[in-house]
Amino acid sequence: MSPLMRQPFLVQLSVIAALSMLVPAAYASVVNENAIARHFFYSALMILILSGMIGLATIANPRRGRARDTLLSMLAAMALLPLILAVPFAESLPDTGMFNAWWEMVSSLTTTGASLYSADLLPAPLHLWRALVGWMGGFFMLVSAIAVLAPLRVGGFEIMSSPYGRDERFQKLPESSDPRALQPHLSAPEFRTELNDPAFRLLRSAQKVLPVYAGLTLLMWLVLLLLGDDSLVALCRAMGTLATSGISPVIGPAGESSGVAGEMVVFLFLIPALSRRFWPGGGELRATERMIEDPELKMAAGLVTLVTLVLFMRHFLGAIEAAGEGPAAPLIMADLRNALSAFWGGLFNALSYLTTTGWNSVDWQGSRAWSGLTSPGLILAGLAMMGGGVATTAGGVKLLRVYALARHGEREMERIIHPSSVAGGGRIARRLRREGAYLAFIFFMLFAMSIAVTVALVSIKQIEFETATILSIAALTNTGPLAAAIPLTPAFDGTAGIASAPWQGWSGLPAMTKTILAFAMIVGRLETLAIIALFSPDFWRR
Repeated sequence: MSPLMRQPFLVQLSVIAALSMLVPAAYASVVNENAIARHFFYSALMILILSGMIGLATIANPRRGRARDTLLSMLAAMALLPLILAVPFAESLPDTGMFNAWWEMVSSLTTTGASLYSADLLPAPLHLWRALVGWMGGFFMLVSAIAVLAPLRVGGFEIMSSPYGRDERFQKLPESSDPRALQPHLSAPEFRTELNDPAFRLLRSAQKVLPVYAGLTLLMWLVLLLLGDDSLVALCRAMGTLATSGISPVIGPAGESSGVAGEMVVFLFLIPALSRRFWPGGGELRATERMIEDPELKMAAGLVTLVTLVLFMRHFLGAIEAAGEGPAAPLIMADLRNALSAFWGGLFNALSYLTTTGWNSVDWQGSRAWSGLTSPGLILAGLAMMGGGVATTAGGVKLLRVYALARHGEREMERIIHPSSVAGGGRIARRLRREGAYLAFIFFMLFAMSIAVTVALVSIKQIEFETATILSIAALTNTGPLAAAIPLTPAFDGTAGIASAPWQGWSGLPAMTKTILAFAMIVGRLETLAIIALFSPDFWRR
């Protein structure tokens, strides 16, 4: 094993964070932000030196990594690594303080995308740093989902996990006196080999995911440049879309410069956040061999279509109700262009919030006016709670769990009509309807309890209940822009400096409330089951 691979996980992440600081340092130097360039460059040097010293101190006593240690390191990375990432940010904004810089980095690293600052008041290199941290956070989750969460059967893998430790679609079930007994998995001690070390699993997963992840980001950046977006805006859009962070360097919708064509590109690149089958690894999550039959994609298509049609057809229902009120009633289909714009605005926003990205379409305001609903943002909040695909960069409950609950409910309705019926679909379908639905319901209850606890803690301060609810949902689903989609009553108990934006819902919160929401983002990113697994006696058993 190489000396670098023997280093603690946090030391390895610190080195990566320090090297990534050179990117905004170089950009700041190019755009004549020399002070910011020095802050990032000196911070990178300091962190590299400290990481090297810690590495030299620990290399003499290497310890074989375990899956549970890596899960603990993931939790520590989400809370402690932002302290390292916040050093150049806090130095570049002297009036913001280290706490607000840490909060901003937690939001970026968890791909939440909530910001304490106004986009037009923040320097361009800091926007690039926020987007880059969010992009690395999305990559970290894609890698760790396969290398860490899958062997431990958490993070959504528990739904499709076979109790026999093999793929039942192609192999017969073994003879067993106790068919529900769990067989040894990769996290078991008998599989403790060097190749199965968590560090090697992370490295192998990163080598497979990085070319696809970086390639798609580069491709989207180039396409947005060709469509007329500014270079920084296009790059941040590309990184924010692939990572589903929703981080933007400007105020406004996703296609403000590139128009509907740019939004179509964003729409296309949001699709990989709906299923793991678009990314390397995660073959055990495939319930079907054909993509057209994928349950997550089918569920996503149904939800997006349903929400779009509800927003679109609401206009016609309102027109029919107003038709008998007099000659001034609106004419149906009077403006085809407005109808198509409203349809596209609803379609784009539905997919954007389902993947917990939070981009808004240039036609979203027109879609809201067309539907006539007073608060369509609540529909977007419901989509964000459902979330995207398992083991992707999206947050929320995840589509596979929603699908398992839906199939279980469908089966129960069938049993009411035909109590003696036998359901088909194969072993995978039966597992989704039984064990999968059971585990999905447990997670959904834990998610609901997390929302209740977070709302209660946020409401300790004088914050309105509606505002506390939306902020809690936005934090737990990692959908920061959700707070801007629904009118909230801002709080002005805190500030993040001259560049802060307290009217947007986050910056004006008290320090204690910000801390609660920051840890809610971490819980939403790692999921409740993975954190609860740390308290299980079986998890700590040797």
